[in-house]
Amino acid sequence: MEQEEATAGEEADSQTTYRIERPVYDEAFIRAQLLTHRESSTTLRQRLAHQFRCSSQKAKAAALSFLPILTWLPSYPVKQYLFSDVVSGLSTGVVQLPQGLAYAMLAAVPPVYGLYSSFYPVLLYTFFGTSRHISVGTFAVISLMIGAVAVREAPDSMFYVLPANGSNASTVLDVEARDARRVQVAVVLTTLVGIIQFAFGLLRFGFVAIYLTEPLVRGFTTAAAVHVVVSQLKYLLGVKTQRFSGPLSVIYSVKAVLSDITSTNVSTVILGLACMVFLYTVKDLNERFKKKLPIPIPGEIIVVIVSTGVSYGLSLSGDYKVDVVGKIPTGLLPPAVPEFSLLPSLVTDSFAVAIVGFSMGISLAKTFALKHGYSVDGNQELIALGLCNFISSFFQTFAITCSMSRSLVQESTGGKTQIAGLLASLMVLLVVLAIGFVFQPLPQTALAAIIMVNLLGMFKQCRDIPALWRTSKIELAIWLVAFVASVLLGLDYGLLVAIAFAILTVIYRTQSPKSAILGHVPGTGLYCDVDEYEEAAEYDGIKIFHFNSSIYFANSDLYVNALKEKTGVDPEALQAARKTQKKRMEKANSTPTPSLKTCGSNNQQEVTHEVLSYELVVEEETNGQLESHSEEAVFLEPPLTAVHSIILDWTPATFIDSVGAKAIKQVIKEYAAVDVQVVIAGCSRSLLSELDTLQFFNGVVTPTMVFPTVHDAVLRCQRSNPRPTATPTGGTI
Repeated sequence: MEQEEATAGEEADSQTTYRIERPVYDEAFIRAQLLTHRESSTTLRQRLAHQFRCSSQKAKAAALSFLPILTWLPSYPVKQYLFSDVVSGLSTGVVQLPQGLAYAMLAAVPPVYGLYSSFYPVLLYTFFGTSRHISVGTFAVISLMIGAVAVREAPDSMFYVLPANGSNASTVLDVEARDARRVQVAVVLTTLVGIIQFAFGLLRFGFVAIYLTEPLVRGFTTAAAVHVVVSQLKYLLGVKTQRFSGPLSVIYSVKAVLSDITSTNVSTVILGLACMVFLYTVKDLNERFKKKLPIPIPGEIIVVIVSTGVSYGLSLSGDYKVDVVGKIPTGLLPPAVPEFSLLPSLVTDSFAVAIVGFSMGISLAKTFALKHGYSVDGNQELIALGLCNFISSFFQTFAITCSMSRSLVQESTGGKTQIAGLLASLMVLLVVLAIGFVFQPLPQTALAAIIMVNLLGMFKQCRDIPALWRTSKIELAIWLVAFVASVLLGLDYGLLVAIAFAILTVIYRTQSPKSAILGHVPGTGLYCDVDEYEEAAEYDGIKIFHFNSSIYFANSDLYVNALKEKTGVDPEALQAARKTQKKRMEKANSTPTPSLKTCGSNNQQEVTHEVLSYELVVEEETNGQLESHSEEAVFLEPPLTAVHSIILDWTPATFIDSVGAKAIKQVIKEYAAVDVQVVIAGCSRSLLSELDTLQFFNGVVTPTMVFPTVHDAVLRCQRSNPRPTATPTGGTI
């Protein structure tokens, strides 16, 4: 017991003590005695000249910022990093190859364009990107958004033609012309996405990603997973249905598949389900034994190779009518100028794709950077993605971003730098140049299986719902709105609705902030909510009002109403009571002075009287007797309110506009009219500058009514009040 007491005493002695004794400060004193604005020694012209001055150092810094590869490649530790990067690059390339083929189907373009999109952008990102671990290239969500635009701009109905023999048979679909048109749409969209991202990067708009909150992104990507699965049902079942886009496209697609379910190709279903079971098993094994396996089992490439071999050996396309990838041209296409005449109809879609692509990339890049102890530049990432999309679009690619599954493979297999991504792109190039034709018998149902199994991680995001229910109902609402709107309205309109709703929640939070009356915690300088903490006690006659928000046009009325409700002091009601009092006084002056009845017992008095004038009356209580001294020998009731001072705690306020400033000045006038002084405490220097700009300190409000802390304000209110109250601890008057 003695040891415990000694230990407690040592802890108390070792605790840092905060002790200060100073006079009470108000803003007028601070400005006159303590703080002086630093005068700028440079003119605007000099600052502009310095900003745009050219020098070798600034040129070098700009070059290193624009080409991050120049900062790390000269000092690349070959012996330490090269082997890990080679293993990681080969592992990532093995995954990137089948995903490129599969996600091209989502983008509504031939599979070979997925290989192009897995080579050029990845190669460029090596030079311009700042993340060492993300794997850029095709991604399901972006591919699906592109596919929706391509189908909208080039629907099947535009490409039905009469047979070449001129017979009276029904029209047939010109698949080659349709695919060529959709490729043009995807390429132009990618060009515009690249321009937008690059421009945002130059304008330092990397902060735009903060408006895509994590619940919004996760709800949106879960909805995108629903779209992807629905779009792949027809390939998994082998039914022939058209592709829908726009609002309610998910419902139309499911209805079309179910209405044609009787024409399901049994061979296609069996092969697709077998691929899904195998891929799921491999992913489960990789997850369970990831610490023991040197590299993950490449399930996707095994599925591609085996299903291609089975399709070729059994002639699934000819004998069993199983849809296959088809012709894959060998070699790269020459650069070509996109069809810019399509631009006007793609502007809105390009902004959606650009923002979603960047938000997915930067969120994953920051995750890996935090894990491995380096930093990424959001603005440079915008520039890098913009250049990857813009330059690659001239080589017939569609928009890209980073892939979560491939990035995890690249990081878990020991990738150290962007060299891993470079080697992965070279693997894809090898396939395009030399052995692309080998994958022509690849069944489309195998690619559909790869896509669906890779989306399992996105569907696991549904676990967010119970967690958000327990932690934040507003964030849960954002998640659900993003999900439902994106499923029903499509990814483009759904994203806009989700962002608008997220902004509305911010407005809602400012419209319904928490307000409280603060009380002093004895022995400290702390002030806490009296309704929440037992130790917090109010001072007699002083109300300290706390409002957890800034004050501006949207909530200034709420602020004033909450102030009157919480303090219990309504100037309008007091003014009405004063008018009633005045009428009674006038009536009393017109009648004889009423008699006084006094009953005293145990130092308590009960007085019956008429109210005349507060200023002429002085009351004294002596030995249980009431003595009155007045020019007219009359008595007065207690003041209309026991509150003589109200302190506005502006510690949470970060800004105020002209509407909010006018509302505060008006309420200060209203309280002054009923003899209640209002002062302000905890105002930041930046907020004070705004108040100066708004000419807040003239007329009824002066700097002497503003205090740096709540404690200063309390001490001043007690000193200026003629009615006695207890002196708070820790201050001097």
